[in-house]
Parts: sequence; C-alpha cells; structure tokens
Amino acid sequence: MIAARNALLIIVGAMVAVGALGWLGLQVQPAAFPAYPDAGAPPRTMPLPAGLPAPVERFYRTLYGAEIPVIETAVIQGRGTMKPFLGIPVPARFVFVHEAGQGFRHYFEATLFGIPVFRVNEGYLDGESFFETPVAGYHDDVNVNQGANLTLWAEALWFPSLWLTDPRARWEPVDQQTALLYVPYEKGEEHFVVRFNPQTGLIDLMEAMRYRDPGMGKSKILWIVRGNLGQPAAEPPVRASGSVMWLDQAQPWAYFDLEELVYNVDVSAFIRQKGR
Repeated sequence: MIAARNALLIIVGAMVAVGALGWLGLQVQPAAFPAYPDAGAPPRTMPLPAGLPAPVERFYRTLYGAEIPVIETAVIQGRGTMKPFLGIPVPARFVFVHEAGQGFRHYFEATLFGIPVFRVNEGYLDGESFFETPVAGYHDDVNVNQGANLTLWAEALWFPSLWLTDPRARWEPVDQQTALLYVPYEKGEEHFVVRFNPQTGLIDLMEAMRYRDPGMGKSKILWIVRGNLGQPAAEPPVRASGSVMWLDQAQPWAYFDLEELVYNVDVSAFIRQKGR
C-alpha cells in the first residue's frame, strides 16, 4: 500500500513538473523573423473616388487623405499567439505574403521556449487553397477555397486602399457606422459587414459567413476579424494588431501583432516558397 502510494505521488509529481515546464515554455516569445530584404518603393496614388458611403469616405480620408496609394504586393511579419491545440494559447511568429487581390501565402511557427515545434504553410494561389502541416494537409478543397478568398480580402485591413483601387471590390451603404464590402469570388461575389468606430472613423471589425472546415456537408459560421489601433507599423497609420474568431467560440483563436509591413516589393518567388 505504501509503495503504491509513493508511486502515485511520483507520477503526480512528474505530471505537475511537466505541466509547469510546459507552462514556462509557453511564456517565452520566439525571435522575430529577419527583416524582408527589399524595402519597397513609394506607391503611385489615385484620387479618392466620389460617391462612397459616409463611413467609408470618412475612413479613407482619416487614413490617407485625398490620395489613395495603389498597393500591389505586401509582406506582413510579426508575432502573436494561436490556439492550435485544445484551446491553449501558443506563442507564434508569422509572415503573410500578398499579391493584392490575387493570392496570398501564410507561414506560421508555433513555438515552445522560443523554438519552433509546429509549422503551417497555407495559402490561396491561382484560385486554389492549400494547407500543409507535419501531420495533415489538403489542397483545393471547395470549402477552404471560399474561406481563403475571404482571407485574401480581409487581410487588406492592413492595406485597405485595395478595396478602392481594385475595380472588382465595391461598397454599399448601411448606416453611419456600417457598410457592406463586396469582393469577387469565382463567378460571383461574397460580402463583409464592415463596422466603423464612431469616434476614430477607423474600422472596428469585419464580419462574413465562412466555412471553417474542409469537406462536404458543412455549414458556414460567422467569422469576425478585428483590428486594434496600436503603434503604427508603417506610414500612413495602419492597424498594428488584430485578431480572428468564430462566433461559436468564446474568444479569438489567434492574435497578431505586426512588426514589419512592406509594400510593393517583388514577392513572385517568396509567395510560392515553403517556410520563411
């Protein structure tokens, strides 16, 4: 009996030690990715179009003034937290690469003690989605294609001039703090409900109905993208942090803090490579 009790105490003690060690590992932030080697070029501009819904016009005038930059590519790097396993927040670093309005690639590294332990390469290129991890992957799933296309346009929250400079995107009014943003998808359109802050005029959140899981027979879930005004990552001011969540979950599943944002650089190779 005593031996069994001692063995149980040892097992419990070991579990506590492992748990404490894991907790400590999750407190260590990874190093930032190296800076992108190309600083980019100043973008050309176009005049702010007339006839925009009131909150949309206020937003663009607040952010840019009367001249709207034409963003063709973007590289977005930073660190944050994700919840890939059992809802446990894990430190991560990320890079998002965009050919604006055409395609994107994400690369994530979830870390423990600052060391990458899980890598994700995903994106949407040539109208086809892909998702690659060490344990699972899929390609060109119809549900994921729909979600990836929404991601393509939602991440323009960090270069929102795209929603004016790309003629396929269009705005419709709702009220003084809300507008609908329509974006192309296959032969039709999808739309976001965009809610603006009445004090700052900037975007508080974007909502869209999106598939979360691959495979047939699934239902769309409300997907919510938030931008939080922090220290600007580039000029003019942009949303320097953000989060994404699903309506049926209590909290965001990922938080992103931008540390580098580079526009109009050559990403033709970078957007199709694996890793960083």
